[in-house]
Amino acid sequence: MGLYIIAAILLLPLIEIAVFIWVGGLIGVIPTILLTVITALAGTFMLRQQGLSLLMRMQQELDAGRSPGNEVMQGAMIVLASIFLLIPGFVTDAIGLLLFVPPVREALARFIISRSNVVIVQNGQTGRTSGEGVVDLDADDWSEKGDGTEGGPTGTGQPRISPWKDDSDDTKP
Repeated sequence: MGLYIIAAILLLPLIEIAVFIWVGGLIGVIPTILLTVITALAGTFMLRQQGLSLLMRMQQELDAGRSPGNEVMQGAMIVLASIFLLIPGFVTDAIGLLLFVPPVREALARFIISRSNVVIVQNGQTGRTSGEGVVDLDADDWSEKGDGTEGGPTGTGQPRISPWKDDSDDTKP
């Protein structure tokens, strides 16, 4: 997967330059430059329009007590689409315009989600059980005494740096 990303980063500017040269030869330099400026402005307008409607849908999902997971994914793709439209180039503009089409976004979201490992956290619970390496202390198990020293269940009253480290030999007055 990493090689695909590196290849895209290296090849995308070369492809954009080739398409700029081709389009500039067909319609001229000034219309090519104007077209790139118009796509950047269109991307900004579309981001504002679709972004606001997406925020309203997210608020409706939250008000209904549902997780706005799909809306968050859609929002990330709208931001990515606007970034593609702001980058000068016709290939990135085409990708950005495609990402603004809701069925394309939904298909891409389903593709990404199907290949992702998602953990849903509700009410602070992840479904992970306590095991080794997890320290679960109640207030009775660990507390700070009035004299500024900390005491564990042994009640030694010696100042300690950490409840996980036994440093009773290092803290002699």
